[in-house]
Amino acid sequence: MDLFIGQLIGAVIQMILFSLIPLVWWLITARKKVSFFEWAGLIPVKGFKENKTFAWILGISAAFMALSVFMLFMLRGVETAASEFDGAGIGALPAIAVYACLKTALPEEIVFRGFLLKRIAAKFGFTAGNIVQSVMFGLLHGVMFFPLTGAVKTVLIILFTGGIGFCMGYVNEKKGSGSVFPSWCIHAAANIFSGLCSALMIFS
Repeated sequence: MDLFIGQLIGAVIQMILFSLIPLVWWLITARKKVSFFEWAGLIPVKGFKENKTFAWILGISAAFMALSVFMLFMLRGVETAASEFDGAGIGALPAIAVYACLKTALPEEIVFRGFLLKRIAAKFGFTAGNIVQSVMFGLLHGVMFFPLTGAVKTVLIILFTGGIGFCMGYVNEKKGSGSVFPSWCIHAAANIFSGLCSALMIFS
């Protein structure tokens, strides 16, 4: 229970911190034109069946988790964001779900796919926006490992997470009518997977 409560409190704090810059930007530039939720892509997916959005979510999620196996194996013995669940067992699943869905995936999707991608794409086009947000996403997840893993593994982590970030940006904007819901699902599924791997000590 303590683990669950800790994740819930952490999720609230993370949401506030990650949403602050997008919220201030919206207040200054778009408050009178559109709601914050629509501006940040926190909207339902339109054309869900026609665009085969569910198939894209499943496909990218499967690729994300398959590549995660390689990355988690490579990072054995290195502390990661999911390391707090090490050895906690299947009983930690509720805490892992909060960590995956609300503490990490949703705040990061708001910043990278809901804020950076959309704002840059509005000025310079989708390709530029998607490249910038995916590079930033990769750097966020990779640079922190440099002191622990060295240059080669750090570059692999950046390429891996950046590539997935690019795919998530694509599925949101091209198959998900601009909603961040598809990437939120993909991101949360991958984080639940890594959290469970830690809880069950699969790569220990």
